[in-house]
Amino acid sequence: MTRPGRAAAGVVSTLVLATALAGCGSAGSDADTLTVYSAQHESLVRTMLEDFTEETGIELEFRDANDSELANQIIEEGEASPADVFLTENSPAIGVLDREGLLAPLEQATLDQVGEAYRPSSGNWVGFAARSTALIHNPSEIAEEELPASMLDLAGPEWEGRVAIAAGGADFQAIVSAVLALEGEDATRTWLAGLQRNAEIYASNTAIMKAVDEGEVPVGITYHYYWFRDQAENGLIGDDARLHYFGNQDPGAFVSVSGAGVLASSDKQEQAQQLVAYLTAAKAQEQLAGSKALEYAVGTGTASASDLPPLEELGAPVVDPGDLDAPKVTELMQEAGLL
Repeated sequence: MTRPGRAAAGVVSTLVLATALAGCGSAGSDADTLTVYSAQHESLVRTMLEDFTEETGIELEFRDANDSELANQIIEEGEASPADVFLTENSPAIGVLDREGLLAPLEQATLDQVGEAYRPSSGNWVGFAARSTALIHNPSEIAEEELPASMLDLAGPEWEGRVAIAAGGADFQAIVSAVLALEGEDATRTWLAGLQRNAEIYASNTAIMKAVDEGEVPVGITYHYYWFRDQAENGLIGDDARLHYFGNQDPGAFVSVSGAGVLASSDKQEQAQQLVAYLTAAKAQEQLAGSKALEYAVGTGTASASDLPPLEELGAPVVDPGDLDAPKVTELMQEAGLL
C-alpha cells in the first residue's frame, strides 16, 4: 500500500531537459554534433565522456529524461528522430527499441570491449555500466538469520507490511523484468500479488533507504549504489542500514546494465559508433570506476571501485539483457495493482 505523504507508484516526472557539454552546437545542424538521448545519471555520463569531444572533435548535445519516456519519444519520432545515440539507466527500455528494429548493429570491436553478460545476444546495443540488486535492511529491526533466503520469499504472508519497494521506478521494474525472464509469467504474477499485499510503496530508492534506516520497515529492495554513495558522502541517510546480497543465482542477485545503442535512423553512423565505442573502452570505464557514482564498470579488464564487492563474487543469475520485457512487466504490475 501507499502510505500517506508518499508518492504513489507510477508517478514519474515528464520534464525533458536539453543540456550540452561546453562548446556544443545545436542538434542536427552540424555534421560533427551528435544528439544523445540519455536516461543515465547526468553526472556519470558527463564524467565518462569528459574528454570525448576534445579527442574526437565530435560535439555532443544531450536530451535527458527517464528511460521509458525517451524510448517512447524515439518510437513516436520514428525515422524523423533527431537522436543519434540512446543511453539508458536500465536496459529494458533499449530492449524495446531493439525489438522494434530501431537500432543499428554495433561494431564487433565495441561489443568485445564488454563481457558477454553485459550485452544482449542481438549485438545491437551494449552495456556501459551496471548495478546489483540488494536487500537493504536494518540489523536493529531484523537479525541476519531472519532475512529471506530468496527475494521471491518476500511475497510470503510473514512479510506483510515489512518490505519497501519503489514500484513506480525504472530500477524496480528492471528487477521485475529479471524475475519474469528467470521464473516465467505465472511465478512473476504470484510474486507481484504477494508484494501488492506486503509492500509499502516509496517514491525512490533513497526514500527506501531512509525508511529502513529509521525503522519504518525492516527491509527494502534496492540497488547497491544508493547505500554505497550515502556511505561515501556522509552516511546520514543510511548509517544504520546494511546491504544483504542474495547470491546463488537468485533473481534478487540480478545485475542490471545501462545500455548504449546507435539509432538506425541516424545519418551520423560513424560518429555515433565512435561514441558507443568510447563509452565501453578503458578510459571511460576507468572514469566510471573512479567516480562518485559507485556503479560497476563492465569493460573487460577494468576493475570497479575498490569499495564494491567484485561483480564476479555476487552470484548473479544468467540473464540475456536483451530478453527483459518492459511492456509485459508494465502489464503484470498494472494487473497486480502496483502501477
